[in-house]
Amino acid sequence: QVQLVESGGGLVQAGGSLRLSCTASGLTFGSYAIGWYRQAPGTQRELVATITRGGSTNYADSVKGRFTLSRDNAKNTVYLQMNSLKPEDTAVYYCAADFNYRKLPMSEADYWGQGTQVTVSS
Repeated sequence: QVQLVESGGGLVQAGGSLRLSCTASGLTFGSYAIGWYRQAPGTQRELVATITRGGSTNYADSVKGRFTLSRDNAKNTVYLQMNSLKPEDTAVYYCAADFNYRKLPMSEADYWGQGTQVTVSS
């Protein structure tokens, strides 16, 4: 049974930092591409960042230069370091995994976590 568990969310002031973690079990983690998404109330889910099996990353323009995605395959974990947070970053953040990287931008990953809330106060 595949599980993805996000952690690290919370309340932070604008300009602050948080590091989200996504830990996977039940799959060969190093073989999967991972995506981080976010969804604020009343909005569509947005792809924030992706990381390939080989560690190549891609970011939404809205977070480029502020967020950094990395993976530790030995720990079955990816990390989303979020710096210079803004109130508009407030959302529930989800991680997702798929063997096929191309499915991530379409939000069609096979496996999803339950989400973690990030709230940035002004």
